[in-house]
Amino acid sequence: MTSVEAVTSALEKLGIKPSAMVEHDAAMTVEAGLQAIEGKCPGVFVKNLVVRDKKAGLFLLSVRHDAKVDMKALPQLLGVSGGNFRMADSALMTEKLGVAQGSVTPLAVMNDTEGAVRLVLDKTLVADGATVALHPCTNTRTCSISGAELLAFVNSHGHEPLLADFAAAAAGNGNGGGGGGGGGGAAKPKEGGKPKEGGKAKAAGGGGPTKGAGKKENASEKGIEYTKAGNLPKWYEQVIVKSEMIEFYDISGCYILRPWSFSIWEAIKDFLDAKIKTVGVTNCYFPMFVSEAKLQAEKDHIEDFAPEVAWVTKSGDGDLNEPIAIRPTSETIMYPAFRSWIHSHRDLPIKLNQWCNVVRWEFKHPTPFLRTREFLWQEGHTAHATKEEADVEVLQILEFYAAVYEELLAVPVIKGRKTEKEKFAGGDYTTTVEAFIPAAGRAIQGATSHGLGQNFGKMFRIEFEGADGKKAIPWQNSWGLTTRTLGVMVMVHGDDKGLVLPPRVAPLQAVIVPITMKDVDEGAQLKTCGEIAAALREAGVRVHVDDRSNYNPGWKYSYWELKGVPLRLELGPKDMAKQQIRVVRRDTNDKEDVPLSILPQKAALLLVQMQHEMLARARQTRDSYVAQALTWEDFMAKIGAGNLVLTPYCNEKEFEELVKKRSKEEALAAAGEEAEDDRAAISLAVKTLCIPYEAPPLPDGTPCFISGKPAVCWTLWGRSY
Repeated sequence: MTSVEAVTSALEKLGIKPSAMVEHDAAMTVEAGLQAIEGKCPGVFVKNLVVRDKKAGLFLLSVRHDAKVDMKALPQLLGVSGGNFRMADSALMTEKLGVAQGSVTPLAVMNDTEGAVRLVLDKTLVADGATVALHPCTNTRTCSISGAELLAFVNSHGHEPLLADFAAAAAGNGNGGGGGGGGGGAAKPKEGGKPKEGGKAKAAGGGGPTKGAGKKENASEKGIEYTKAGNLPKWYEQVIVKSEMIEFYDISGCYILRPWSFSIWEAIKDFLDAKIKTVGVTNCYFPMFVSEAKLQAEKDHIEDFAPEVAWVTKSGDGDLNEPIAIRPTSETIMYPAFRSWIHSHRDLPIKLNQWCNVVRWEFKHPTPFLRTREFLWQEGHTAHATKEEADVEVLQILEFYAAVYEELLAVPVIKGRKTEKEKFAGGDYTTTVEAFIPAAGRAIQGATSHGLGQNFGKMFRIEFEGADGKKAIPWQNSWGLTTRTLGVMVMVHGDDKGLVLPPRVAPLQAVIVPITMKDVDEGAQLKTCGEIAAALREAGVRVHVDDRSNYNPGWKYSYWELKGVPLRLELGPKDMAKQQIRVVRRDTNDKEDVPLSILPQKAALLLVQMQHEMLARARQTRDSYVAQALTWEDFMAKIGAGNLVLTPYCNEKEFEELVKKRSKEEALAAAGEEAEDDRAAISLAVKTLCIPYEAPPLPDGTPCFISGKPAVCWTLWGRSY
């Protein structure tokens, strides 16, 4: 493989010095690359595809990161009559260009001394004044050079590129490229229309809208630049960063939880901790490290986690005698201790919970809160003398999780049982609460409560002597809820101005903004604000006075709207004269002038009302996306419309796999694609979400929508995060 040094040396020979060279984690996707260089590397990030046609040969397409490449339009775009282009396999790409998958770059033509690959450049990359950001033959670095320097480099290595207008092709004008066979000069692209922008931000397969789509007109850099409907991924990223919930970190998939988000997690923690203690659960803490031997003790259980386990192999400069894993979950850490503690029926039940972090080294593109390599959670682990007692607890905990979402976060959830295929590895059964993100048309697993049966007891040889003097194996449960809750809340309630926080978890429930004017006694005004704040705190309202003098009231309004504070209280000179204050609701923007004498009671009432109405609106919206289907055709039509779909189902694993396979194939065919990137954060495949506990009656003889066999249950399906 070509080294970075070889590339920089080749650039230097031409007098080219990159304006930036950024080192980062391996970026296997365009999204990961953009995230890695944000604010560090100037220029348009370059996306690269190596395609082949049996007759025309190999082509390297280097385009803008947000360009759409239509494989069906390539023959006309590249001047290849009757071409049938496909993605080239990685072995051929490495052989001809000398780079590994994920590290392709137009600079790699330096390795193609035989001229086996035809280079095609998006004409915008080499327009006057253009700067490009690209990998120097490795996806752990990105450098910036000008478009003119890129042209000079590839030409110096015998690759005079074809310039193509991919934007025109994407807009439906397939003649965006020039003719140009043989070794003639770069073809002049024909002029075409502008690319289409915007559109509904349906997350699909990890792609979704291009970076520029859905951008607001005249958007302020301080505010949210993207609309939720137009570009959900970019909207989400900007909301959590600009509202001061998250700060990106230099290790991909790990994030800094700033006080604004961590205080919401603390509210969830306090609420749930009080709930679980009512059923006798106590908190503890176990080490985060686990030996390889213990981790492998339960092979069925660890199989699903194995690809995600992070290992510690060195101490200082020396290697450890044996690698140590960082916990992906704690069954194999805690249950050897259970074996030491459980001997008699009098030792049961054991009900333990720990609030901690876990590490799962996800290979898919990470998303803050939703899919991260390190996250915070609680994990409960209990052991019981009887199955009946254990089963009762599984559903008790599930109700607590539903309360976290519905009572605290105002997010409606569907409670149900996972199918055999989707249950927790090594357990008897799994129960779940499933949330729904309308803007994405996707479900997301909210939290799970597992009945483990006696499987782990057998594996770890946990036994006790029953009241009858006989040896028995305890029945165990485990259950967990994570910081994913915060991401779900943001995506369900947020709007184009930023966060919309449910009052029960908002770090601040009200902010007082004094409106200062000339000839106003600011001292008296601030004194009144302080008195109002004190009265609100006495009524249990979390309140802050924004008395910063370097920002005007309009700026403050936008700032606190972005952070999602439920109530904004505006106090101007006229309000002081009338002994009133203007109250503005964040969720509805309703405004009301309230006498100061009743403000504490009014504010407390509004917060309760707002909490209730946010849940009601979210439930009404969610319910409008739940549909029923009795046939495959109807099922796919409703899935395509972004719905959750309830179907009669035979509940056999092989047909669950068939649904995944067929749904993905049909979605790819409809999009004109052949394959889906395995590293994509989200998939086009449809999966089971749960067998809902609340479902309509199923008439006898109803056929399964996929197999035609007699259905045994209603099952909820959807595309999922």
